[in-house]
Amino acid sequence: MPRPAYAVQLDDGRQAVFRNAHTLLESLEAQDIDVHYQCREGYCGSCRTQLLEGSVHYHDEPMAYLDDDEILPCCCIPKSDLKIKL
Repeated sequence: MPRPAYAVQLDDGRQAVFRNAHTLLESLEAQDIDVHYQCREGYCGSCRTQLLEGSVHYHDEPMAYLDDDEILPCCCIPKSDLKIKL
């Protein structure tokens, strides 16, 4: 079953749509939005991004430390429309 589509607004005004991707990072990359990353597994935290609005979930809890307003695009999946600061 396909996942729902969610709007992803970046703090610089760019917009993307999360649709049928495995992770938020993969979705952003497919739309030519560059995100710094290394491990793609939630271990290193190099893709740490500030979540301004919305919510995400993780299949497996990431190992990298996160503040309450941070997400890891490499391993998260949106649960709603998002606004993020890259």
